[in-house]
Amino acid sequence: MSGGKRIGRPSKGKNGFHSSSYEEDSLSLDVRVEENLLAIVGGDENQPTPIHSVPLMSSFNDRIRPILDAVDQLRHLMVMKEGIQLPTIVVVGDQSSGKSSVLESLAGISLPRGQGICTRVPLIMRLQHHTSLIPEMFLEFNGKTTQTDEANVADDINIATEEIAGSGKGISDAPLTLVIKKNGVPDLTMVDLPGITRVPVHGQPDNIYEQIAGIVMQYIQPEESIILNVLPASVDFTTCESIRMSRQVDKTGERTLAVVTKADKAPEGLLEKVTADDVNIGLGYVCVRNRIGDESYDNARMEEANLFATHPLLSRIDKSIVGIPVLAKKLMQVQATIMAKCWPEIVRKINEKLNGNVTELNRMPKAMSSVAEFLTAFMEFIGSVKESLTKILVRGEYDEYPDDPNMHGVARVVEMFNQYSDELFNCPESEHTRNFLMDEIRVLDDAKAIALPNFLPRHAFLSLLQRKVERVSHIPFGFVEKAWAYFENVVWCVSRHHTENYPQVLLTTKRAC
Repeated sequence: MSGGKRIGRPSKGKNGFHSSSYEEDSLSLDVRVEENLLAIVGGDENQPTPIHSVPLMSSFNDRIRPILDAVDQLRHLMVMKEGIQLPTIVVVGDQSSGKSSVLESLAGISLPRGQGICTRVPLIMRLQHHTSLIPEMFLEFNGKTTQTDEANVADDINIATEEIAGSGKGISDAPLTLVIKKNGVPDLTMVDLPGITRVPVHGQPDNIYEQIAGIVMQYIQPEESIILNVLPASVDFTTCESIRMSRQVDKTGERTLAVVTKADKAPEGLLEKVTADDVNIGLGYVCVRNRIGDESYDNARMEEANLFATHPLLSRIDKSIVGIPVLAKKLMQVQATIMAKCWPEIVRKINEKLNGNVTELNRMPKAMSSVAEFLTAFMEFIGSVKESLTKILVRGEYDEYPDDPNMHGVARVVEMFNQYSDELFNCPESEHTRNFLMDEIRVLDDAKAIALPNFLPRHAFLSLLQRKVERVSHIPFGFVEKAWAYFENVVWCVSRHHTENYPQVLLTTKRAC
């Protein structure tokens, strides 16, 4: 990325196709991106954040926003289907683990609640700090965008989910994006996945666990994914299904962060759980208190701060790993770290894909509108085929087909001649120690007549020669057929290579070959 390397889009050439030159667009990456990432990553993540700090944003929001926008645009362009993985914070947890409460506290909005699985599709939450005091929210799904607001966002998510996954209790892997532009929220992009459940309830398919597990593994398996594992304080962490899944793809825990919910419900032994780390949480733990009932988010944060400051057990937990503000800061730093790590590879893969696509576009035939243009293109094709065949069959050059030994013509012809020579010398007619001269003696006996001595009659000589020729004639015929088949295949392969973008010429070329 050094030197202002950019991702661009190919510009259209004079023939209506994209050429190899690039126009700088909204995905351009320059030195400032790298400087922003380094500045964010270089922050002191161990420095305590006041647990009651308001709003939930950090000074590097402005720096990380352009990078997040670029990643979101790439995700919108579905580059992941092209094998380009994007840095993603993936929120996983068992059913009723408190995932929704954590996300609500980070976003400052209400999400769908209820019994069973509330999140039935991957919910991509794009949080963006907004200078205006009036929030902006909208949903993106099935190729359309709908506006929403704080009062109706939960209902609108349910409506969109039903449109994506149906009105029952089934799930779908088609994502739903929720964009939240609100004053005070941290700049984060997270993917909330359905809660993991083993027992299907009424209306759910029998293989609901397998379906959810498949979606979870799809999102957490890439090395670019950060796993935010939501664990209730009341359970043994080693028994959580979400922990088992994350350890399958992240054995060392180096990209797993755990948030422990419902700390006020089970404070006993919580300090020992997060300090012992029996499940390898490499990015550490953050303990939080869930919002209760109709508490406002400001009041909930004040109650959370008071809880961890005064509770006889919870107050012993280090203040650097408790509270929603600490979680927000840690997520932003982790997000910046993974982006700094992944950007060079993302740039390389995108440019590689662009160059490949531009090459394919440039190989497309030019737009032709007259017989003269068609004839010119045909003559160019004939000339290209002739030049390729001369290189392959005459000069012995094979730079056009370096990895296809069958197209190394001169070498293959030499092999066929050597094999032909071996067959001639090894055939029965060339064996001089078996029945030596017996056929010749029999022919001479049958040719005895009144004639000059020591002169072989002409008909005897022709008889001997004919027998010899007949017995070896199949060998040269076989050689010629083999050589002809090889030459025919080479000509056809070369012609097909040069006419692959002219399908209307391909069949005629094959008949000509």
